[in-house]
Amino acid sequence: MNKPQLAHASFAIYQDAEPPEFWTKYFGVSPSCAGVKGQKRITPSGRISSFPWRQGIWSITSKDAVTSDELTPHLRYLVNLLELPRPDLRELIERMNGQMRFFCYWENGSGDRIPDVPEDIGTMMEGLGGTVEVDEYR
Repeated sequence: MNKPQLAHASFAIYQDAEPPEFWTKYFGVSPSCAGVKGQKRITPSGRISSFPWRQGIWSITSKDAVTSDELTPHLRYLVNLLELPRPDLRELIERMNGQMRFFCYWENGSGDRIPDVPEDIGTMMEGLGGTVEVDEYR
């Protein structure tokens, strides 16, 4: 049985101007999760949720592609896969009144692990108008 990873990351764009297929074509990558505002969501168990998407989302995760308990390999994987930074991405997001972020899962049951978000990735996301968020679990 595989030991659960203590870290993984996702990149997400939230906006309602374009369908998820726009971002799939833009990045040339199929999303891990996508939805359109108002459409019913499919839960991880495969059931249809009675709660629709509150906003459009296009997201991709490193969870199944990278094996590491540190964030750096997960974030670098996503940056390379999505070919970030892209010169027109900030303008696209702003024009669509959207948001983008890296969302990092960080398991810290021991209480002594410090998230390793590389400074260059934080700076890049800031320059693109996005954020890097770490959700720590104890």
